Amino acid sequence: MPRDSSYQMTEPEGQSDDALLARYARGDAAAARELLDRLAPRVLRLARRLLQDQAEAEDVTQDAMLRLWRIAPDWQAGGAKPATWLHRVTVNLATDRLRRRRGVALDAIEEPGDPAPAVVEAMIDGDRRRALDDALALLPDRQRVAVVLRHLEGMTNPEIAATMGIGVEAVESLTARGKRRLAQLLVGRRDELGFER
Repeated sequence: MPRDSSYQMTEPEGQSDDALLARYARGDAAAARELLDRLAPRVLRLARRLLQDQAEAEDVTQDAMLRLWRIAPDWQAGGAKPATWLHRVTVNLATDRLRRRRGVALDAIEEPGDPAPAVVEAMIDGDRRRALDDALALLPDRQRVAVVLRHLEGMTNPEIAATMGIGVEAVESLTARGKRRLAQLLVGRRDELGFER
């Protein structure tokens, strides 16, 4: 499965997320901007993959970041990383939205636009992405979350376990079952989607 190479669970050079959050809690707006620039793109990408809706993903991102700002004064450094906490909040918010809209047909959910270098490549990539998104949407919620976090967001099993609030063995089971189900759902579409055998 493709892995997003731009995703990093580690903190970039400079101050840690914990330190930036503490600075924000003391009123430092520059720290808030840096933390927002660092974390919001990951949250948006995760929410978009889970919800398959740009507007809802933006709402979830905003809500998750607001929750982070609200807990900043009480944040205890040395425990969970702010990024891990934020991913867990994002998963919960997205799952709540998915449960509320269960009556919506999958075909009614628009795929977010993504600029691509060539028209033909864009069409092939778009078909592959839609096929994967459609197949992901058919997985049970917890399997979908585990597969997205592991194979699309590139998180490790312990990071996923912390994000989902479950054990590493449960993560391994969820991702294995999710991958098997995805393979079953996509097996007849390899040639159509241009995947090599």
